[in-house]
Amino acid sequence: MLVSEILAIKGKVLYTIAPGKSLAEAVEIMTEQDVGSVVVFSHGQMVGLLTFREVLKAVHKGGADWGRMPVEEAMLAGPIAASPNMEMDELRRLMVEHPQRYLPVMDGTTLLGVVSFHDVAKAVLEEQSFENRMLKNYIRNWPQESDEE
Repeated sequence: MLVSEILAIKGKVLYTIAPGKSLAEAVEIMTEQDVGSVVVFSHGQMVGLLTFREVLKAVHKGGADWGRMPVEEAMLAGPIAASPNMEMDELRRLMVEHPQRYLPVMDGTTLLGVVSFHDVAKAVLEEQSFENRMLKNYIRNWPQESDEE
């Protein structure tokens, strides 16, 4: 299964924010949209990724003033990105080897979406379920051997 197929299952709704916006604004978007990440864009280019993990680090660092901290001070700068033609096994390896639970999917400089550990687990489950149904159907319709031999 390709990353593009995972995005097709998930849907391609994108949430972005500018690096100069406040963490409070980012948390508001993440909470209202029920998402674990927002991609940080500046002048049409991806410059970072903000997830709940970075938000928690910023809360710890910033104390009571965390909400006023600019996104660019908390974001993961230059995140590792997946490509739409990447195989799911390679995607899983990237997610395990690097401390990123969310990976932006980029086609050149175009953001196509973000995949998370949850999206990958869901895609694996759906793929296995499909294969199981196909195998059960194949077994049910097993051709009869002739008695002529």
